Amino acid sequence: MSTARPASRRPAPSRAGSAAQVTAPASSHSAPHSSPHSSGRPRLGYGTNGLTDLRLDDALGLLADLGYDGVGLTLDHMHLDPLAPDLAARTAQVARRLGELGLGVTVETGARYVLDPRRKHGPSLLDPDPEDRAARVRLLLRAVRVASDLGAHAVHCFSGVLPVDTPPDVAWKRLASSLTPVLEAAEAARVPLAVEPEPGHLLATLDDFHHLRGLLGDPPPAVLGLTLDIGHCQCLEPLPPADCLRAAAPWVHHIQIEDMRRGVHEHLPFGDGEIDFPAVLAALAELTATGYPGLTVVELPRHSHAGPELARTSLSFLRREAPTC
Repeated sequence: MSTARPASRRPAPSRAGSAAQVTAPASSHSAPHSSPHSSGRPRLGYGTNGLTDLRLDDALGLLADLGYDGVGLTLDHMHLDPLAPDLAARTAQVARRLGELGLGVTVETGARYVLDPRRKHGPSLLDPDPEDRAARVRLLLRAVRVASDLGAHAVHCFSGVLPVDTPPDVAWKRLASSLTPVLEAAEAARVPLAVEPEPGHLLATLDDFHHLRGLLGDPPPAVLGLTLDIGHCQCLEPLPPADCLRAAAPWVHHIQIEDMRRGVHEHLPFGDGEIDFPAVLAALAELTATGYPGLTVVELPRHSHAGPELARTSLSFLRREAPTC
């Protein structure tokens, strides 16, 4: 076990970033958040899916010692397994550890093989078999409970890949139907659901997210919002990443950040891709100053072999490119 930093060095996380404090925007996609933050300093985190060679307790201690504000916690067999026994007790232990270290948290559900050891990200919310879809729904419902118990800012999820021989309109109906009980649970728990547009998935772009909102009857942002991955914006959105961040601002509950190249879905360490980070970090500072309460989490899931060093250099890069970090 790594040595915990004294709790006095960093304030304990609170529910200040809960769904109740996010104000529904007007019809424009550029409407600002309310409840401005005074500093405008983004709250930086690192994803545990990029630290899978470390025990969770050690990973959290590392991030706190480096100076991160929080963690994107992927529920997986090596880090707070959502399917193992005594989840409530294990969650309470993690909550105590987060409190000791003063780390905020967003719960992520992107584990590759947590439900099926042979199908990456399977089963999904789009699968033809209703029982398969139900298995993914149960995982998300469990993630909502974990997030509530941890005081998390949001629960992240994604649509899944369009199944073979499934018409898109059928898949969209499955997605909306599958997410309905999850949204109900998230609203009751006051933990917003943050859907991530994922390259190659049915819901791949910001326009796709707004299409889903329409199918679901336009839920308020306090219930249904976005996980915005800056690299994904570089990969396939028509707008530059900084402009994507501004356009998505009313719905953003969670941000993932890494470098990437246009048209190539490969998460890269900072400096290895094409993203204009000073522009992105300036937009992020604007978002934070106008009320974004969540985390901006470094997302390098294929770099766990170098996770501790990349966690250090990533934080140094972000602080160098934007002194407000």
